[in-house]
Amino acid sequence: MYEFISGKLIDKNPAYVVLENNGIGFLVNISLNTFSKIKNRSEARLFIHFHVREDAQIFYGFADETERELFRFLLTVSGVGASTARLILSALTTEELYDAIVYGRAAVLQGVKGIGGKTAQRIIIDLKDKLIKAGIELEKVDASHNTLKNEALSGLLILGFNKSSAEKALRNVLNQGLVNNVEDLIKEALKIL
Repeated sequence: MYEFISGKLIDKNPAYVVLENNGIGFLVNISLNTFSKIKNRSEARLFIHFHVREDAQIFYGFADETERELFRFLLTVSGVGASTARLILSALTTEELYDAIVYGRAAVLQGVKGIGGKTAQRIIIDLKDKLIKAGIELEKVDASHNTLKNEALSGLLILGFNKSSAEKALRNVLNQGLVNNVEDLIKEALKIL
């Protein structure tokens, strides 16, 4: 029904924005990924998913179409509602989510607050083939760099480290440019953690 809304950002915070278009202010729920892309802008175009419930009609907005497409795929999974889908897209980038589903990395999904083992497995089982067939194009910065980071992050999550702390440590190590394989990356990150 609604494809996108463009306009002036009247109010913005990590959970929602108020987007003014032709004198109408639209309250649009967003993910942290979308917030990080628009936080320094005064105007934005958000791709909209209009979610209708028995008790509410809610706009969810996304900085790019890929994130909205992944959100819609998540909604097709039994037990995953709009709030959970937004939480997943706030905790993981579109690339991390896609890789976790396509490569069956349940531990990455379980790193999201409120996602247990059964839900993670259900997401992977329900969406793996759908995502591959959909041919979703993701923003790839440096494939080898991201693959190293994702594999090392999975390893650290399995070892029981907090996702945000592990990501921060991995970022620090990768910024130094001293490692070329997953084992060394994990070893260097463990020194920081």
